[in-house]
Amino acid sequence: MEENMTRFNRLLSSRLILAMLIISTIFAFCFSPQFRNIYGLPMHIRVIEGETALFDVNFPLTVRVKQDGGSIRIQAPELLPTMALSRPVSLEPVKLGQSTIEFKLFGIIPFRTVKVDVLPPIKLVPGGHSIGVVLRSQGVIVVGNSPILTMQGQYVTPAKDAGITVGDVIISINGTPVQSDAQVAEIIDESGKNKRNIDVLLKRAEGQQHVTVSPVLCHDTKRYRIGLFVRDSAAGVGTLSFYESESKIYGALGHIITDSDTNQPIDCEQGKIVLATVSGIQHGKRGHPGEKIGVFIEEDHLLGNISKNTQFGIYGELNARLVNEKYPEAIPVASMSQIQLGPAEMLTVVDGQTIEQFAIEIQKINLQESPESKGLVVKVTDQRLLEKTGGIVQGMSGSPIIQNGKLVGAITHVFVHDPTSGYGCFVDWMLMESGIIPKNERQSARKLFSFLADFCVPASNHLLLLITYTI
Repeated sequence: MEENMTRFNRLLSSRLILAMLIISTIFAFCFSPQFRNIYGLPMHIRVIEGETALFDVNFPLTVRVKQDGGSIRIQAPELLPTMALSRPVSLEPVKLGQSTIEFKLFGIIPFRTVKVDVLPPIKLVPGGHSIGVVLRSQGVIVVGNSPILTMQGQYVTPAKDAGITVGDVIISINGTPVQSDAQVAEIIDESGKNKRNIDVLLKRAEGQQHVTVSPVLCHDTKRYRIGLFVRDSAAGVGTLSFYESESKIYGALGHIITDSDTNQPIDCEQGKIVLATVSGIQHGKRGHPGEKIGVFIEEDHLLGNISKNTQFGIYGELNARLVNEKYPEAIPVASMSQIQLGPAEMLTVVDGQTIEQFAIEIQKINLQESPESKGLVVKVTDQRLLEKTGGIVQGMSGSPIIQNGKLVGAITHVFVHDPTSGYGCFVDWMLMESGIIPKNERQSARKLFSFLADFCVPASNHLLLLITYTI
C-alpha cells in the first residue's frame, strides 16, 4: 500500500512539473517578440496577386492554411499545410479569392485566425504634383459669434441665444438652400425688413434640427443681422498621391480636410483641384512645423473635381492625364503586408512645379485590422530636403511613398517635436476610399487573448505620445 502511494505521489509530482513547464512556456511565449508579431497581424489582410506574404512563425506555434472551398490556394513552399515551425513561412497566393490562415499553440489551442483576400494586380501613376484645393461645403459653416449693436445701443446675439453654435452647418433658411455667406446675409436682411423671423435648418453632428431666430437691425451696417460669422469654402495647397490611368480616379492629401476655426470635417458639396506652384518654403523646426508657400495656377482651369472628403484624403476624377517625369508609367501598388522597414522614397515639389525624389526611411509599420490613419512612421534622410525644408512641412500631405518600385502609401502628418519625422497612411485604405478596390466592413474587436495583449506588449509600445500636426 505504501509503495503504491509513493508511485502515485511520484506520478502526480511529475505531472505537476510537466504542467508547470507547459504553463511557464506559454507565459514565456506571451512575452516574446514572436507572440507580438503574430498577434499583431490584422484579422483581415489583403494581398495583391503575385505578392508573397511572409509570416515569422516559431515554436510553440503551428500554422494551418485552410482552403475555403478551393476558391484560392495559398502555398507554403517546402512546408506542409500544418506543422510546427522555427523559420519564416512564405505564403504565395496563386488564385484570386479568399483563404484563412489559422495559428495554434502546440497545434491545439486557437491563437489567431487571419483571413486573406487575394486581389488582382493594381497599377497607379504616382503623384507628387503640387495642387490647389478648393472645397465648398454643403451649406455654410458657423465659425464664430459677432455681437450686434442695436439701434438702442445694446449688444445682442440672436443666433447664439437661439442655440446656434460654432461648428453648426446652416443647410437652408426659410426653406431655401444656402450656398454662400453673401446669400445668407441677403436672406436675413430681407426677412428682417419684412418683420419676419427666419427658420434655420442646421446640421449638427449626424442630425438636423430647425431653429427660429429673430433678425436685429445693426446700428453700424444698417442691415438686419443675427450675429454670426460663417464660411462657405476652404482652400489650401496639398499634394496629389496617385491616379488610375483608365478611370482617371485620383487620391490626394491622405487626411481629411477640416475647417480651420471649428476643426470640424467639411462635407463637400462642390470642390475642385487646380495646379499650384511652390514659390517658397517656410523652414520647419522643433515645435514649429514649416509649410510650402503655394500659388494657384489658372484657378479657373479645373484639374479635377472633388467628390469625397474622407479620413484618408480627397478623391475625385481628373479631367486629363497628368505627366510625372519621374514615373511616366503606372507602377504596382503593395499592400501593407509587403512593406518593409528600411529605405524608401517620397515624391513632392519644393520649388516651382518640379516633382523630385527624396530619400526617407520607414521606421515603424503599424499593421491595422480596419481603416486607421498613421499606419507608417517615416523619417526624412535626404540631406537636400533637410536643408531645403527642415524635413516634412505643411503642403507635403499626400506625397506618395514608394518602396522597391511599388506605391505603398502617402505622407499625412509631421511630428511637431521633430519635423524630420512624421506619419504616413497605407495605400490600402486610400484605394478603398477611392473605390478602386471594394471597401470591407470594419473588423470586430479581437476576441482571443485580448487580456494577454494588454499585459504582454511592452509599455513603450503604448506610450508613444507624439504631438502631430495635420499637413
